[in-house]
Amino acid sequence: MNLLQWLPVLAMAAIAGGTYWLLQANLPSLAHQAARPKTHTPDYFADHFSITTLDETGQTQYRINATKMTHYEDDDNIDAVLPSIRSFTPGKPDVTSYGDTGVIKGDGSIVDLYGNAKVLRDPGAGDPAMAAYSEHFHVLVNDDIVETEKPVKLVRGQSLTTANGMIYNNVTREMRLLGQVRGQIAASETLPGSSK
Repeated sequence: MNLLQWLPVLAMAAIAGGTYWLLQANLPSLAHQAARPKTHTPDYFADHFSITTLDETGQTQYRINATKMTHYEDDDNIDAVLPSIRSFTPGKPDVTSYGDTGVIKGDGSIVDLYGNAKVLRDPGAGDPAMAAYSEHFHVLVNDDIVETEKPVKLVRGQSLTTANGMIYNNVTREMRLLGQVRGQIAASETLPGSSK
């Protein structure tokens, strides 16, 4: 073969090599690029979303729902519209918490509910249904604790109680009422043998 037959191949190789060299020379090096600081900017959105947490046996432990969510890149938190959190504990009544808006921590361990917030516990095992109403509830999802530093109204069966704050442990079924506590306990719930 003579040189004229190889000339187009050599020309194409020279052009490809030159193009590669120009590209590499003009691209900024990754090592020289400064890391862009994260800002409190939404990086993704979702409508009608649900997060489900399972226990060690694969049973549903918690479910967090909302009609709209906005995720932020800097703190990994989620702003939610009409969020609800439902706790499923075997052998115990389900507890569901609601709010007009909410903030869900990035790992899902803490949810803050704001505006017309309420906690509803289903009736069970001799206990009437219970409801708590406030403007803010702080839900510690992993510990199954709901607390508020705002005024709270509790309705349990026919009984009504108000307080300046509350800490409710759904595992131990203990409730601490904080500040000025006032209430009316229905006679049927003070009889011997009635549950707490």
